[in-house]
Amino acid sequence: MLSARPRVAELAFQLFGRALHPELFDIYQSREIERGGYTAKIQITSAGHLVTWRYGGLTLTEVAASAQHPLPQRRRLLSYKLKGERHDRVECRGGVRYQFNFSLEPVAPEIFWMFQQELAHEGERQGMLHRFDASGRMALGALSYIHVETRNRSLLIQAFHTFPDDYAIVKSQSLFELP
Repeated sequence: MLSARPRVAELAFQLFGRALHPELFDIYQSREIERGGYTAKIQITSAGHLVTWRYGGLTLTEVAASAQHPLPQRRRLLSYKLKGERHDRVECRGGVRYQFNFSLEPVAPEIFWMFQQELAHEGERQGMLHRFDASGRMALGALSYIHVETRNRSLLIQAFHTFPDDYAIVKSQSLFELP
């Protein structure tokens, strides 16, 4: 299956207080975690990632996807265009906390390719890695790498998505915490 990415200017970072149907996304890798009373499903998608986290009847779904992607409006808690830097937090019922930060970093071509090589090397050793097909303009395709740290009371997700056509890197870090 051919896998290419949308342009970085089209991306949005969103949080929903509900699960989203997986058929809304092209999913290339998936990992499930169960620990300390919570469950999480982490997926690499065509534009970025999808994280569905559940604890005690509460569901939070984080999405990095194209802003044009047809996603529901119902129970959307946060929505930001992926540009510059941003951080925010949400206090949920029962004392559950969610916080994130992301940055979109345009970089010089030589720095971009060096970072992409390091990411590919790290992804082969640990974490989740997907190599996308080249867009046609560039000889090499984009990468998505997700590193997951689990604790009994928290889940930390670090995601890196590269966009060779734009020489841009999207970095995000999300923390789901139990009370």
